[in-house]
Amino acid sequence: MFSRKESSQIKQEFWTVFGRYMSPVPSAEGVKINWVNYHTTIKDIFFRMDADSTSASISISLEQRNPEIRHQYFDQFMALKTMLHTALDEEWTWHRDAVTDGKSMSRIEKTLQGVSILNRDHWPELISFFKPRIIALDTFWQDAKWGFDIA
Repeated sequence: MFSRKESSQIKQEFWTVFGRYMSPVPSAEGVKINWVNYHTTIKDIFFRMDADSTSASISISLEQRNPEIRHQYFDQFMALKTMLHTALDEEWTWHRDAVTDGKSMSRIEKTLQGVSILNRDHWPELISFFKPRIIALDTFWQDAKWGFDIA
């Protein structure tokens, strides 16, 4: 068992390693990008990667406080669902209304169970999970983002 501080340090180390691993990979536009803190350029739309002691997930997180605008974003993603799933080469789980850490949001996500960011032996599996999906999200977003500047 790890202390809170040790867990935090291991998680930070993983994301540093992942960031270095991804650093040479250019974006779909061919420019350098910070994959760990992907910036969509649209307020309240985030691409999030997360891992804990039991699972890992990657998501499109719609965090607009106004539920009408958030649902409008979600509906726009729904209209692009086929395009998104084609880019990802898999289907993700869609949540119109979700609550995470007490915060209302909408989420489109993929989860990998049975891995732990605290187990360095799982890091290759985590990297193999995150890498193709964040790259695919970036490719999708280059075409899709133009329809989202509504707020």
